[in-house]
This record gives sequence, C-alpha cells and structure tokens, in this order.
Amino acid sequence: MELMQIRYFLEAAKTKHMTNSAKNLHITQPALTQAIRRLEKDLGVPLFAAKGRNIVLTEYGRYLQRKLEPLIEQMDAIPEQLKMMVALESETIHMNVLAASGLVMEAIIEYKKEHEEINFQLQQNSESELYDIAVTTKLFYQGAGEENSFACAEEIYLAVPKNQRYQGRTSVRLAEAAEEGFISLLGSREFRYICDRFCQHAGFTPKIIFESDNPAAVKNMIAANMGIGFWPEFTWGSIENEQVRLLKIEEPVCQRDIIINYNRNKTDSRNVIDFYEFLTGFFSDRKYSC
Repeated sequence: MELMQIRYFLEAAKTKHMTNSAKNLHITQPALTQAIRRLEKDLGVPLFAAKGRNIVLTEYGRYLQRKLEPLIEQMDAIPEQLKMMVALESETIHMNVLAASGLVMEAIIEYKKEHEEINFQLQQNSESELYDIAVTTKLFYQGAGEENSFACAEEIYLAVPKNQRYQGRTSVRLAEAAEEGFISLLGSREFRYICDRFCQHAGFTPKIIFESDNPAAVKNMIAANMGIGFWPEFTWGSIENEQVRLLKIEEPVCQRDIIINYNRNKTDSRNVIDFYEFLTGFFSDRKYSC
C-alpha cells in the first residue's frame, strides 16, 4: 500500500461519497475511483460496496479503516513533535505534570522570582516522552537512586466530614468506609488507580459519587457531608475547613511515591538541572515541614 492510496481510502471511508471525497482531495473522481480499485486489487478484497448514489464500507473496509486511522494520526503528529524537539533547545523548560500540580506551580512561581528569563511550558500527557522534567506518581517506585530521578513517599489520609460517625477519631481502618460514597479527583488516572488499589486491599470497590478536577471542590463537598475522599499528605496542603478532618489510615498502609525526573534533551541542560534541583528541594522542604 502506498501512502497516497491510504489517504484516498480513508477520505472515501469518511465521506462515503466518491464525488465529495474527490473534491476534498482536489483530484478527479475517476482518479480516486482508479486508486481505490488498484488498492482493492493489491489487497485482494473489496473495500466498498455501492448503496444508491453513495458507497458503504465492506467488512474488510471497516477492518482496514480501524487499522489505518491511528497510524495516519501518529504520522501526521510527527511534524509537530519535531517542532517540540527543536523548542526543547530554547530557554523554555518543558514539563509533563501528572501529579502534585498545585505544588509544582508553587515551585515555579518561587523559582521565577530569581530566574525571570526562564519560561515554562506545562502539559499533562501520560504518553508523551517529549519533556525536560516530569512529575508523576506511582504506588511503588523501583527507580529511586538514579542520577536523574527523585522520589519521596507521601502518606494518604482519609478526609471525612466532622459528623457523629467520625467524632473523636484520629485514625480509621479503610474497611470501615466500605459503604461510604467517595469524592475523587478527576483526571489524575494514576492517583485514582492507587486509591482504588487501597480499597481493593481493604476488601471493597469504592462507590464514586462525584469527581472534580479541583482539590478545593473535593474539600468543600466533603465539608458539606456529601461523602469522603483520599487526601495526599503534603502535595494538597493542609485542610483549614473546620468541617473537614483528616484521619490516618491504620490499615492498609496508604502511601504513594511522587517521582520527579529529567531528560537530557538539550545541548546545554544546565537550566533544566538547576530547576530540577530546586524543585526536588522544594518538595523535600514541604514534606518535612508538614
């Protein structure tokens, strides 16, 4: 299969109309029809069938469409990825922040006070490898001690409303909360996975009643006695709301690892390493001051 044939086929599969497809491709309809027929001959299967004035995909055509679409999407993304690689050579530090985003932003703001010339570009993409510094989280991290990697353990508490059920409590077994409704943070897949594993070890599947992308919203809903939630010890900060309290989870052990690592993408990585050292120090200071 030639690349041109693939693009012609996918356009026809999308519009299901040869004339419209030819217009979109800026070619004549006979040229498009000939290209599709040649592709069908090369593959030895019919890809389209006539349906009135339109066309429909055969079973073989649907299969080929499913296989080719993600490949073309990846191929079309390459130029932008190459541009990003070029940008990595500038004074911009590219960060992939998949955990502790609030604390990372605090660190960036503090760092910028003394380094105004450094710019930051943030993304949240678990599939991307194009970054200078990444902040992620894992249940168990095995790479501690590597030159370009930092990890610190963070205890996870159970945030509960100040109601009669938890009155006077400072700790709790997670199994005691099996029938409670959980309010969780939306978008943080790894943190959600970690919390689900905690519940799994405690013998139940959490009943998620609401998800929010804002820790403050999670806190406010818990304060309103609408449910309970997991609360990272230092990356989310303390709870000042008088209607919410944090309980230590006695069993199982509930903690995660925050991992910060950097790539040597640049000819000169001094700015990246300097901020990496600042960021890891910032996390360490925050952790041990809590």
